[in-house]
Amino acid sequence: MQASNPIYDGFQDGEFFIPAVPREYLITHNVRTEVDYNGPDAPGTIVVDVFSRRLYYVLDGGRAVRYGIAVGREGLSFKGSGVIGRKAEWPSWQPTRNMVRTRPDLYAPYAAGLPGGIDNPLGARALYLYRGRRDTMFRIHGTIDPASIGRATSAGCIRLFNQDIIDLYNRVDIGTPVHVRTLDESRALEGIWIDDEFGRIVQVPEGMTEEEALAHVAERKSKLELGVNARMTEANNPPPSSPTNG
Repeated sequence: MQASNPIYDGFQDGEFFIPAVPREYLITHNVRTEVDYNGPDAPGTIVVDVFSRRLYYVLDGGRAVRYGIAVGREGLSFKGSGVIGRKAEWPSWQPTRNMVRTRPDLYAPYAAGLPGGIDNPLGARALYLYRGRRDTMFRIHGTIDPASIGRATSAGCIRLFNQDIIDLYNRVDIGTPVHVRTLDESRALEGIWIDDEFGRIVQVPEGMTEEEALAHVAERKSKLELGVNARMTEANNPPPSSPTNG
């Protein structure tokens, strides 16, 4: 299978085949792109912006590679700086005790851990953020759910398409600095971003306040829900058949 963008085609990676990213998930903000970079971070830095759901790898000459990301609860818990203290190909995964406690139906079967592979939630690669010698539990990793990119997710840290985490993994070394932006830093550099009625990240148009944009989203979401409910009602209550002429 081929994606609509060749950098997201499927390919063999060691013993595992990575599927192509379906084209419906390759919307503009999700696609890996080299862009102008206006942040203060030095070349060779990974910059994570959980509020605009973007990750940058800063290049020389005021440029950066921009990746779309999904952000889970653990990804929202860290702010500030650290370094890549560990890298792993096809990493193993183990849910936290809290994940097992709160959702035993989902996570209890994997409490002892899950080996790396195409069904592993960490995907094809993982980068582990450290402060000093301490693992912060903040991860930048791949995903088995490409539909999640550009969205908020219920669990996990920072997810990229498998094709993108491999690209980033190959660019960085142990010790690479990582900066996770605060909300104020994000808005100063990226503007204001919100979720639309489909849960996708979108930028608030210039000249519109965040409150106005959220109101528009709420209105569109309400109309969508009314439409869905009307279709379900119609499906459950079909009109009577027309009488047959005798």
